[in-house]
Amino acid sequence: MAYDFDKVIDRRNTNSLKWDVKENELPMWVADMDFETAPEIREAIRKRARFGVFGYQIMPDQWYEAYIGWWSSRHAYRMEKDWLMFCTGVIPAVSSAVRKLTTPAEKVLIQTPVYNIFFNSILNNGREVLENPLKYEDGKYEMDFADLEKKLADPQTSLMILCNPQNPAGRIWSREELARVGELCAKHHVTVISDEIHCDLTALGMGYVPFASASEICRDISVTCIAPTKTFNLAGLQTAAVCVPDPFLRHKVWRGLNTDEVAEPNSFAVDAAVAAFTKGGPWLDELREYIFLNEQAVAEFLAEELPQVKLARHEATYLLWLDCAQVTQDSEELASFLREKTGLFVTAGAHYGDAGKQFLRVNIACPRETVRDGLERLKRGIGFYLAR
Repeated sequence: MAYDFDKVIDRRNTNSLKWDVKENELPMWVADMDFETAPEIREAIRKRARFGVFGYQIMPDQWYEAYIGWWSSRHAYRMEKDWLMFCTGVIPAVSSAVRKLTTPAEKVLIQTPVYNIFFNSILNNGREVLENPLKYEDGKYEMDFADLEKKLADPQTSLMILCNPQNPAGRIWSREELARVGELCAKHHVTVISDEIHCDLTALGMGYVPFASASEICRDISVTCIAPTKTFNLAGLQTAAVCVPDPFLRHKVWRGLNTDEVAEPNSFAVDAAVAAFTKGGPWLDELREYIFLNEQAVAEFLAEELPQVKLARHEATYLLWLDCAQVTQDSEELASFLREKTGLFVTAGAHYGDAGKQFLRVNIACPRETVRDGLERLKRGIGFYLAR
């Protein structure tokens, strides 16, 4: 490999949210990689820093061209410049859209188990969460379309937040599934926010389908949130984009972003994104291969050393979804026990809704040495847990 993903970087005492833990603890929870970002991105940031003046920024043509070129070449989806708007992050965009596209006490539909911050974006803004639980069979998740239509038909349901690819379940939704979601939402006058921040982190040989590309209907009712931050480990730079093809819907979203003051870039946000999408491809290709090998190491370890824990089918993200039903139905208790007894810090699946209560979410975007350490702690902790 041209890039050293085995390099262990000491992130303690660096104001890292992930690594603000006790000395004996191993954090494998929040979606934050323990790898240096691509050298081309680091050089772009250094060049901008050397300039030495950090005033207000505008959005140059290169920023739009970088997004358009990446999605066209990587995902076979051609966006137009007018569709794109800068935002400081995907979650600020989601929360802003919730405020602008719905009114208090209306319902926002999510498909659980799903990224826990979606709940915050809905509840903190005075809206109601409406769950359409995914169906879990033989280690794989599917959409429950009968229940979905029933929930969408509720006159109080005005918005759906789609996770594509799905976090934490790791599913890549097919074109047919997405098109059906679009048809049902359009039928019941429901707008779709599609969070596609994990779209580049697909398993080897697999791509994803942008929701807006699944059909003309999907395009016209969609607000798509995208960013280089998960892909290239740039979350701290606060750089993202919102893509809205429909002009009427786009104006409302644009008004929301500007009203909420989340539409202005910092001095490094543009340069980092442009470098990522124009020069980061080779780094990403090797990263995906490394994560795949980490996943294989986890699968082999579980099969041989910890058969009580099953790995759910994984198609995207660097987050593994571990089915612990043979160990417990209380993932919060298990996660707390693991952290207390072994120092392993993973996320309880219950944080993603009741549908996740038997699962743990584990971040494997780290050197293989760290993965092995985490697996040994997991085995030891579950042994202690079962022996109580």
